[in-house]
Amino acid sequence: MLKLKGKVFRVSIILGLLGAVLFLLVVSSFSGSSAAASTQPVASGNAVVIADFSVPVDPGSAAFMSRVVATAQSQNAAAIVIQMNTPGGSLGDMLSIVSSITTANQSGIPTYTFIVPNGLGASAGSYIAMATNRILMAPGSEIGPSTPIVVGGTELEQNHTQAAMLDYLTSLAENWGRNTTAVFYMVQSDQAFSANEAVAVHVADGTASSLSDALNQLGLSGNPQVSLSEDLYEQIISALSNSILDGILFLVGVIAIVLDVYHPTIVLTIIGVIAIVAGLVGAEIIGASLLGIVILVVAAALIVAELKLGHGFALIAGVVLGAFGIYYLSLGLQYSPSPITGLVEIELSLLVVFGVIIGLYIRWVIGPIRRRSKLTGSEAMIGKTGMAITDLKPKGEVRVMGEIWRAESLSGDIAKGEQVSVKALNGLVVMVEKVQEQAKKPSVN
Repeated sequence: MLKLKGKVFRVSIILGLLGAVLFLLVVSSFSGSSAAASTQPVASGNAVVIADFSVPVDPGSAAFMSRVVATAQSQNAAAIVIQMNTPGGSLGDMLSIVSSITTANQSGIPTYTFIVPNGLGASAGSYIAMATNRILMAPGSEIGPSTPIVVGGTELEQNHTQAAMLDYLTSLAENWGRNTTAVFYMVQSDQAFSANEAVAVHVADGTASSLSDALNQLGLSGNPQVSLSEDLYEQIISALSNSILDGILFLVGVIAIVLDVYHPTIVLTIIGVIAIVAGLVGAEIIGASLLGIVILVVAAALIVAELKLGHGFALIAGVVLGAFGIYYLSLGLQYSPSPITGLVEIELSLLVVFGVIIGLYIRWVIGPIRRRSKLTGSEAMIGKTGMAITDLKPKGEVRVMGEIWRAESLSGDIAKGEQVSVKALNGLVVMVEKVQEQAKKPSVN
């Protein structure tokens, strides 16, 4: 059974990798557009596209904004209004979204940001807002801070990235006549501004109590509206762009396949392969650190080694090592804010606890069951006492553990009815000795 399941395991991994390649080809077909920014007047009578940007800045939202601009262009929209409430995210995807915004402006479609009541235009989101023609903020909303983070980067890498993002945000502010001094503090000093503060220092262009109020101030209240939000594909891409989730999916997938070898069901194998594929796709989407991937591969090898060792400790070690690999998946990537938070530490701790529980389950439950299963059948008869049901001269038949076996005597002729002890197996023939003769043999100290 183990050999058969080992074959299933290898086939599952191959199928998983093939699925990952196919999925990566689909994902890689997505690309954003770029263009230069320009100020354009609002067209009257045409639809206004409302983009619900209540999402992190990641590959999914970058794909979403590309679709928003394409929709606006196809409908010759009067404007795009980004209804924003975002904590920020990836700087690379922020640049892609800003590129989409400048494409809209170049095609004659102005883009505006409305930060919703009690909403955020934080971190990477502040760059997106700053790229738009006008920024309106609702009561309780905030914009900034805008300090970039290089995950696990050196001080030099952090300084270079921060200087580059300061220049970038400053240029976006200058393009729309906003306060570059305030922008400096947003990047260099982690400064955030409330709605009234942002208007006072001219980081934002005004306040609005609601979306309808914002549309009225923008002269768009009479235009038909086309509301867009992330579709299922974009939501999946967003989910898989989380490095922590990617690593957990990969490890859990490997564990599921290993457990399926112990408890043969095709269901766990299918779930495991899907999880592994999803984790690999996510790692490709974010451009995961090679170091993190290597650590995860070594961790997976330890988990698979559990099939041979069977004591649970290899799986536990693999999960613990895998937690470090997950931590390093985002090494060197640029974010605002940092994706490594206290919540991440809790998630990785729970993963380790899960691994320890599964490892102990293998050690205390599955291990003994496997060892007992190895002792069932013919091998279990060695050392057992039986009875000759025919004369053994030297061959005949014996009954051992209620079953009749062909037998051969190792101690000369044995009469029918005498007790025998099973000493060895030779194919389907048991090798026996007389019990009394065995007892006469002197012990060796």
